[in-house]
Amino acid sequence: MTKTELIAAIAEKANITKKDAWEAVNAFVEVVTSELASWWKIALTWFWTFEVAEMAARNWVNPKTWEKIKIAAMKRPKFKSWKTFKDAIRNS
Repeated sequence: MTKTELIAAIAEKANITKKDAWEAVNAFVEVVTSELASWWKIALTWFWTFEVAEMAARNWVNPKTWEKIKIAAMKRPKFKSWKTFKDAIRNS
């Protein structure tokens, strides 16, 4: 499903215009992005949890050249789905 298809489905399900659905989806993405950038955790109970994980610095070897490369520590988004969400998908 593309973003456009998602917006059309939300508009139809919520009985709102596609423009309103587009604004709602974009607002959701902006809020999640800004909160995760501030190291906050977002938990939509029974659905998903978004959080930020710290990846430690590590060494890596380029398999083509065997050159050793040091990869700096970084933040990465982490996603976890709740059991009730998984069960709803499995049982559909």
